[in-house]
Amino acid sequence: MNFSVTAKDSRSAARCGVLSTAHGDIPTPIFMPVGTRASVKSIEPDELKALDAKIILANTYHLYLKPGNDILFKAGGVHRFMNWDGPLLTDSGGYQVYSLTDLRKISEEGVMFKSHLDGSKLHFTPENVVDTQRIIGSDIMMPLDECPPWPAEREYVRKSGELTLRWAERARNHFLSTRPHYGYEQFQFGITQGGTFDDLRAHSSRMLVEMDFDGYAVGGMAVGEPAEQMYRMLDLSHTILPESKPRYLMGVGTPSNILNAIERGIDMFDCVIPTREGRNGRVYTRKGTINLRAGKYADDFRPIDEGFDNHVCRNYSRAYIRHLLNVGEILGLKLCTMQNLSFYLWLTSTAREHIAAGTFTDWKESFLMEFNSNGNK
Repeated sequence: MNFSVTAKDSRSAARCGVLSTAHGDIPTPIFMPVGTRASVKSIEPDELKALDAKIILANTYHLYLKPGNDILFKAGGVHRFMNWDGPLLTDSGGYQVYSLTDLRKISEEGVMFKSHLDGSKLHFTPENVVDTQRIIGSDIMMPLDECPPWPAEREYVRKSGELTLRWAERARNHFLSTRPHYGYEQFQFGITQGGTFDDLRAHSSRMLVEMDFDGYAVGGMAVGEPAEQMYRMLDLSHTILPESKPRYLMGVGTPSNILNAIERGIDMFDCVIPTREGRNGRVYTRKGTINLRAGKYADDFRPIDEGFDNHVCRNYSRAYIRHLLNVGEILGLKLCTMQNLSFYLWLTSTAREHIAAGTFTDWKESFLMEFNSNGNK
């Protein structure tokens, strides 16, 4: 993988970089909007580009169920299927191993799922997950892993981590022995596990580095552990994962999580918060979050975030969007989602600017002080 570090912060592990793929360059740090089923909910690909999204995420488990590998292959992969010509990353279905505990059974061979749609049985292995991601055509693919819950007994986390490492080796070998379908190069990241146990996390990281993946993800975070324990794992990971490869913190998180993780050397993020909370009427601004369904906004004709230069703030008022939400108009959900994605993408792009300028630490502290002091309004 062609990844270059272009700037470093002198007071932390924060860094800027560029990750090159067949579908374009990705400046880091970067936030990836979540398009689980080959769609970022309510947002068209052209609108994602207008928001300055550089890469999006889709989910192997859900795409395998619907529309299925046959249709995806006939379509020429997800890029063509959804008309998105930018970079794409696919999760492996590993999160569903964590979230669908009542519908799956784990063995050495892989995971047997009972489909949450129709009850049919699905068998995911490290190898066939790679095969599906070859059909999807993602630029970056993640191997099958198990994400332990938190809290969990140390012995469970240890055994789970060892299984994930064996799966990772099988996935890496299968990836290296197969070829892309659509004429462009794909890459594969490893996923570290180990919960919040320092020695288990360190062991997982070192073993994956020996397998020489194209990049590395820190998995198993944001599953209920205190933020400070997550940050401790990131401090540890920074000392082990190679400087020359991108680092991805999976499924994280809040603005505070993201900036504190950037400070600890993380390059890539994804999270459903901006889209999920947008659909519930909670919007993100530079001065905190706003619940636009609240009655006090009924005659508030200011933009959501005054002075924030994006499509939503230039064209619509809080009162109008509240009206849309309260009468059930789909446009209200869309505008809230656009605002939140725009904010999250602004957050990482502004972090890049401050890292390059040598002012990241001071900016991060002042921004979070204002953002968190205002709270939810």
